Amino acid sequence: HLLSFGLVSSSHNIMVVYNFKSIQVVPTAKDFIDIILSKTQRKTPTEVHKHYKISRIRSFYMRKCKFTAQSYHEKLSQILTDFPVLDNIHPFYADLMNVLYDRDHYKLALGQLNTARSLIDNLGKDYVRLLKYGDSLYRCKQLKRAALGRMCTLMKKQGPNLAYLEQVRQHLARLPSIDPNARTIIICGYPNVGKSSFMNKVTRANVDVQPYAFTTKSLFIGHTDHRYLKWQIMDTPGILDHPLEERNTIEMQSITALAHLKATILFIIDISEHCGYSIKQQLDLFQSIKPLFTGKPIVLALNKIDVLPFEKLDSELREAIETVGKQDGAELLTMSTLTEDNVSKVKEVSCDKLLEQRVEMKLNNSVHMGSVVNKLHLAVPMARDDKQRPAIIPDSVFQLAQMETAEPEKEKGHGVIFTVKTDDDEIPDDYDPTKFDEIPDYRERYLLKDENWKFDPIPEFMDGMNVADYVDPDIMEKLEELEREEEQRMLELEARMEELDYEPLTEEERSYYNVIQRKKEQMVTRHHEQKTLRGNNPVIPRTKINKSLEEMESNLEGSGKDATRAVKRARSASRSRSASRVAESETKKQRTSSQSRTRSQSLEPKSGEGFKDLKQKIYAEVKARRAIRDRNHEGKKGEGDRVILNLKPKHLFTGKRGIGKTNRR
Repeated sequence: HLLSFGLVSSSHNIMVVYNFKSIQVVPTAKDFIDIILSKTQRKTPTEVHKHYKISRIRSFYMRKCKFTAQSYHEKLSQILTDFPVLDNIHPFYADLMNVLYDRDHYKLALGQLNTARSLIDNLGKDYVRLLKYGDSLYRCKQLKRAALGRMCTLMKKQGPNLAYLEQVRQHLARLPSIDPNARTIIICGYPNVGKSSFMNKVTRANVDVQPYAFTTKSLFIGHTDHRYLKWQIMDTPGILDHPLEERNTIEMQSITALAHLKATILFIIDISEHCGYSIKQQLDLFQSIKPLFTGKPIVLALNKIDVLPFEKLDSELREAIETVGKQDGAELLTMSTLTEDNVSKVKEVSCDKLLEQRVEMKLNNSVHMGSVVNKLHLAVPMARDDKQRPAIIPDSVFQLAQMETAEPEKEKGHGVIFTVKTDDDEIPDDYDPTKFDEIPDYRERYLLKDENWKFDPIPEFMDGMNVADYVDPDIMEKLEELEREEEQRMLELEARMEELDYEPLTEEERSYYNVIQRKKEQMVTRHHEQKTLRGNNPVIPRTKINKSLEEMESNLEGSGKDATRAVKRARSASRSRSASRVAESETKKQRTSSQSRTRSQSLEPKSGEGFKDLKQKIYAEVKARRAIRDRNHEGKKGEGDRVILNLKPKHLFTGKRGIGKTNRR
């Protein structure tokens, strides 16, 4: 159950951070009922008739009762699972929820929802059992209505509980994410002493700061870094010095944080007394809430020293403050949140004191110490005689130590110096290769364009490229060798080309070559013919093939056939066809001219038609054709055809209602 609130645990530590923002919205009682009933309507069948079998009618209404009860159960279970159980969460959060929302009221609300869930489950089971004995459609329907009505009545009674839990959810979502086991500094004190100002200085939080009391009415969290560790700083509302029973909800939030969080207590005192409370009252408050500081590091911060320095206080007040700090082992520091004097020091001291305590607690933890000590074994060698055997330290180590103390540290260049030892290099007799400082510096013998460049460090990278990739002492020799190799290969290629002399083809070889070429041409032609036969190419109609009579005659004679009769028949057919074409064209022209002439005459408006001119008549005919277009499209017999063939089309009057309009019904 805790994992749903973001509880993360491991073998080494447990981080308790509750994600209350993930709790789903709790609907009101009316919305709750609407959600469930609309879901039942959408997810279950909606059509039943009295002529159905009674078993089918029973199962229809039983399904609705079961589905409604199950929907109520799932929705209520989601609410009960989302809200945290006070006994299973961290005591800080449990007490904070008790202060803010009243533990008894919270438990009662969740308990009544749990009871309503079980009652609805029992209702569903009882009415399903009764529906098994329904003997008609009417009785089954009435049983279903009674079941759903009683379930909805139960949920209406839960209206106040649902409204209360929604308010709790909204407030929980606004709570800051507080990790009770993280490194924390709790800032406390009287109202208007500078707690929120200190918080704004050391973190990125933006807490409202005003010159009146109780500006901060809830817990605020800010985060900062110290020694590469994350810290959370908690700003608490101001506390007044009166009994615990008289403290209000705002003050009890501070008391809850002080009681349950293991953190550094930063108690801020306003020594200028501009907050409206004297130093004695502030010290009395410290003494009254001191039991909450047991086992926690304490830092007393004296604020507003820019108004009144600590040294200018009365000796009695100064002694009282110092006495309180010594009695409780508190660290006494001064600061000013206005000028930021010692603000960072106060933060560092508070963090360091908590770190020291946490380390000490880990060391004093007998469980961890025992597990570590059991793994360690200290081996002590036994003395075999009385002879002393001190450690042997080479003399070079002592010499090196003396040189480092006698001479200042030399500046050493970066990078590696690559040198080549020659016969002229003289190595001293007392040369020790283990000492880097005694290596001879060959840079003095460099031959460079400028003498000042000798002792410059050789760069490893220049212009984004590795210098070593472009340094090769044998580059010229390699280049000459490559050029010689290329020249030799060119000579070998020319000699090989001269040896290859091509002889001309003989007559027999040329005849074979011609036969092969003809075979290739025939294969290509055959391939094209096959492609044409397969239908890959469009077929040209005979009427579109433009071939002259002379071409046909030459083709037939070339293939060895007599073309006389074919040519004669083609000439006679073309002569008769051309004559018939001329006659047809003449009749067509006459027909079209007569039609156009009659049409133009008929368009002229006659007397009695009511048209002013030809243009008005044409316009009226166009309007008439447009008017009957829709009627013809719908298949009407005429203007008076008002018949409706299907008064209730099935696609509009069967099944469930859609989301759209229902005007047709």
